[in-house]
Amino acid sequence: MLQSVSWATFFKAVLLSYCTYYAAIAFLLYRAKLGTFIQRLKQLLVLLPLMLLHAVIYAQTADGNSGLNQANTLIRSYFDTGVQILYAVGALVALIGAGMIYGHWNTHSQKELAREAAVWFGGCIFLVIVATVIKSFFGL
Repeated sequence: MLQSVSWATFFKAVLLSYCTYYAAIAFLLYRAKLGTFIQRLKQLLVLLPLMLLHAVIYAQTADGNSGLNQANTLIRSYFDTGVQILYAVGALVALIGAGMIYGHWNTHSQKELAREAAVWFGGCIFLVIVATVIKSFFGL
């Protein structure tokens, strides 16, 4: 897990953001009067995001590999449940689609019925195949 940021680091970041804000306001309000100072201020504004980035990076001192490994383990443990949910959604789509096909069988032409049945059947097969292929592709 990531380590928590100390209050001192937090207040440094807040103070730095306030200074950046007021420096930008001063630059916008007094740019016509500043002359050569503007050139130096432009250089400072280029360096300022790098200084902010340094403060943010300094706060992240924990090992990133352990966090990634933990996320990998959690996602792999959730995958089987997700596959079961996908199968359940496929079963619901199959039941609803079968009822719709039966209803259209009695009211519409055979050409439309064949197209709707092919779409329904293809959708159900797609849900099952996607879950199986993803499971075997990622070795889960």
